Amino acid sequence: MSESRDRLGRYTPPPQGPAAQRGRRWPWVVPGVALLLAGGCVGAVGPVVSEVSDAVRETAMVRYEVTGDAKNVTVAYSVWTDGDIVMDQETATALPWRKQVEAEGRGRNCTVVVTLGAGGGRATCSVSVDDGTPRSATASGAFATATCIVS
Repeated sequence: MSESRDRLGRYTPPPQGPAAQRGRRWPWVVPGVALLLAGGCVGAVGPVVSEVSDAVRETAMVRYEVTGDAKNVTVAYSVWTDGDIVMDQETATALPWRKQVEAEGRGRNCTVVVTLGAGGGRATCSVSVDDGTPRSATASGAFATATCIVS
């Protein structure tokens, strides 16, 4: 054990009694506080995870529609299925084009994108979830694009 000395170089004995034991408690206090905080976080996050999990299992009816006078348009749309977002694409030689799908997760983040071909024209896309208000956008002219999103 090393000797301790004061500022004047005199020998000072190591602390005895409660003062010496006080330092030994700190290694237990910090992990104890961390454990309490972690337990509180888990307790607070648990109900949120359960609620999100329930929302993912719920389903909604999503309606996609493209109307107008454009020919040979590309229609791309997304929908939640099996916990992932799935993108699909179709070519509509004539409008109107309609699609209705059952989506998981209350139909969140459903998108439809219409892209006109070289022949141009005009096309309006819309997407709605259940009986909600449709979101719509219009494209006109060659290679124009319109995007509709419900989130």
